[in-house]
Amino acid sequence: MSGGGWTVVAVAGVTAAYALVSRRLSSTPLSSAIVYVGAGILIGPAVLDIVDLEHDAALITVLLEATLTLVLFTDAMTVRRRDLAAGGFLPGRLLGIGLPLSIGAGWLLAWPVLPGLTVWELALVGAILAPTDAALGKTAISNPRVPALVRHGLNVESGLNDGMVLPFFVLFLAAIPGTHYAEEGAAGVFWRALVLSTVLGLLVGGLGGRLLQWSRARGWVTREWRQVYVLAVAAASYELGVLTDGSGFIAAWVAGFAFGFALRRYRSGSEEEHPDRTAEFAEDLGGLLASLSLLVFGAVLLGPALEHLSWRIMLYAVLSLTVVRMLPVALSLAGSGLRLPTVAYIGWFGPRGLASVVLALLVVEEHVHGVELLGNVVAITVGLSVLLHGVSAVPLAERYGRWHARTAATSRDLREGTPVPESPRRRRLGSLDRPER
Repeated sequence: MSGGGWTVVAVAGVTAAYALVSRRLSSTPLSSAIVYVGAGILIGPAVLDIVDLEHDAALITVLLEATLTLVLFTDAMTVRRRDLAAGGFLPGRLLGIGLPLSIGAGWLLAWPVLPGLTVWELALVGAILAPTDAALGKTAISNPRVPALVRHGLNVESGLNDGMVLPFFVLFLAAIPGTHYAEEGAAGVFWRALVLSTVLGLLVGGLGGRLLQWSRARGWVTREWRQVYVLAVAAASYELGVLTDGSGFIAAWVAGFAFGFALRRYRSGSEEEHPDRTAEFAEDLGGLLASLSLLVFGAVLLGPALEHLSWRIMLYAVLSLTVVRMLPVALSLAGSGLRLPTVAYIGWFGPRGLASVVLALLVVEEHVHGVELLGNVVAITVGLSVLLHGVSAVPLAERYGRWHARTAATSRDLREGTPVPESPRRRRLGSLDRPER
C-alpha cells in the first residue's frame, strides 16, 4: 500500500476510535482536540512515521486550506450586526482593541526571546498567534453557568478574529524578501490581496446569497442542496481570490459576510427555516475537517517541533498564552465595569488553533529565512494551548460559574448579568464533542 494509503487508514482509524467513545469523553477534560493532536504525534515521523510533510504535502495543504476556508466562510456567514452590538461593548472591545494589542505584544515580546528572526518575521509570529479558536475550549463558552455576556463575547471574538488578522498577515509576509507577496510589491499586495479579494468576496457572496433566496422563493431548491450550495459558494470565492493572485482566505471571509447578509436581507416570511441553518452541514463538515487538521498538525508540525524544543521556544509559548493574550484583554476591558474574575476568565480562554496552524504552514511553504524556528514556535504554542485550554475548560468554567452565581445573588449592579439576545446560529464549538441530551 502506498504511503498516502496508510495515511488515509491511520486518519480513518483515529476518527472511528474517537467516534466510538465520543459521548463518554464529551464531559471530560479529554477533548477531541487533545485526542487528535496526540494521535497525530503518534502516527507522525516522530514515532510511527506514517504521515510526514514531505510525502503528503499536497494532501495536507489541500486539507488545511479547505478547512480554514470553510471555517472562515461559515463563521462570517452566521455573524450579524446585532452580535457585535449585543452586550453593548464586549465583542467590539476584544476585536477593536484587544486584537491589535495582541499582535503588537506578540511582536515585541518575540524580539528578545527569539533572536535570529528579522523584524517582519517577528511580526509574523505575533500575527499568526493572535487569532483564537473557540473549539479548543468549547466548555468555556458552552457551559450555561457562564454568563451569557461572556459566552457571547468569546464566541463572536473567535468567529471574527481569524479573518481580521489576515490583512496583517499578508502585509507582514509581503515585507519579507523572497516570498510570493513580496514579488508583487506593497502596492500590488494592497490592491490584489486586500482590495480585489474583498471586492470579489462581496460579489460572489452577495450574488450567491441573492440567487439562493430567489430559488427558495420559487420552491426550486431542496433543503439538502441548499446545504451543498454553501460549500460551492465558499469554494468559488476562495479560488477566485487565488486565481487573481490575491488572498483566497480574505475573499472567502468577506464572501461569508455578504452571503449571510443576503440570506437575511431577502428572506421571505413564509420560509420554514431560519437562514442561518443553511450553514449547518457546512459547519459540521468544518468541525470534522478541523479535527482532522489537528491530527495532521500533531503529525507534521508538533511532533518534529518537540524534537527541537528549546527554553526560548517554550518561554515564548507560555508568554503567548498568558501575557500576550491576557494583558491586551485587560487593557481592552478597562473601564468596562467587569469584575477581575471575569477579565481573567476572558483573558485565559483565548486558545490558539486552526488559523494559526494554517497560516504557519503557508509561511513554511514560502521557505523564508528563519522558517524552521517560526514553525516550531507556532507548533509548540498551539500544542500547549490544546493541552492547557482543553484540560482547564471544564473545571474553570464550573468554578467561574459558581463565582458568578454567588456574586449575582448579592450584587444588583453586576455588569456580567447584562442580558444578551440568544442567537440561533451554531458556532463551531467542536460539534463532534457535544453531549447528547
